[in-house]
Amino acid sequence: MTTVPDSPGKADFPWWLLAAGGIALFLAVQIVLNDLYSQIFSIVSKGVWITIFVTLVGFALATAFGLLLAVMGLSKSLALRQIARFYVEIIRGIPILVLLFYIAFVGAPGFVAAWNGLMSPLIEVGVVDEMKVRDVSLLWRAIIALTIGYSAFISEVFRAGILSVDEGQIEAAKALGLSPLQRFRFIVLPQAIRTILPPLGNDFIAMIKDSSLVSVLGVADLTQMGKVYASGSFRFFETYSIVAYVYLLLTVGLSLALRALEKRLRRADEERGANG
Repeated sequence: MTTVPDSPGKADFPWWLLAAGGIALFLAVQIVLNDLYSQIFSIVSKGVWITIFVTLVGFALATAFGLLLAVMGLSKSLALRQIARFYVEIIRGIPILVLLFYIAFVGAPGFVAAWNGLMSPLIEVGVVDEMKVRDVSLLWRAIIALTIGYSAFISEVFRAGILSVDEGQIEAAKALGLSPLQRFRFIVLPQAIRTILPPLGNDFIAMIKDSSLVSVLGVADLTQMGKVYASGSFRFFETYSIVAYVYLLLTVGLSLALRALEKRLRRADEERGANG
C-alpha cells in the first residue's frame, strides 16, 4: 500500500527560518558587543528611512497607476486598451536601472526645458523664476523611475485578479442596476483582492530591494550609506554584511507578515464556505 505524504504545511518544519533566525541573532550580538559592527550599523541605519520612504511612496504611486492601467487594458475602448498594452510591454522590457538613468538624466532635463518654455512669458517679466535641472530632486527622480517601472508589472497583477472574478456575478450586478463603478467597487475588487494580494506583496518586497538602485544617483539610502563607509574604511565584508542584514530584516519580516495575512484570509474563506 502506498502512503500519501502529509501536506507541505504540516510536514515541513521551517528549518530555513530557524537557520535565518540563528544568523540574525549572531549578527545582532555582534552589533551589540563589537564596536566596529556597532559603528557600521549606526552609520548605515541612517539610510533606512530613505529606503522606506522611497519604497512606500514609489509603491503607492505605482499601485494607483497600475490599477488605472489595468482598467484601461480591460476597457471597451480599443484606443485605451492599445495605449495600456503599449505602455506595459515597453516598460516591462526596460531594466529598472536603465529606466532610472533615463528619468534622472533625460526625463528631468526634458521636463525642465518644457516647463521653462511654457512659463517663458512669466519668466521674462519676473513673475516666475527659471527652473534649473538641479531643482528637481534626485530622490524624486528615483521615485518616479520606480513608479513607472513597477506600475507596468502591477497592472498585470490587477488585470489577472479582475479577470479571475466570475463573469456571472458581474452580469448579476448589471441586472441589479449597479453602475460600472459600483460593480467594480462592491463586486469585482473585494473578490479580486484575494488573487491580487500575494503577487502584489511580492512586488512590494521586490521594490524594497530595487530601491537600492537609487544609490547610483547618490541618494543617501541604506546601500549608499554602506557604500560610502566601505569606500572610506575598506571594511567591505563587515559593511555589506550589515547592509544585507538590514535588508533581510525588512524583506523576510514583511514576507512572513504577508504569509500570515494570506493564511488568515484563506481561513476566513473556508469558514465562510462552511457556513454558507
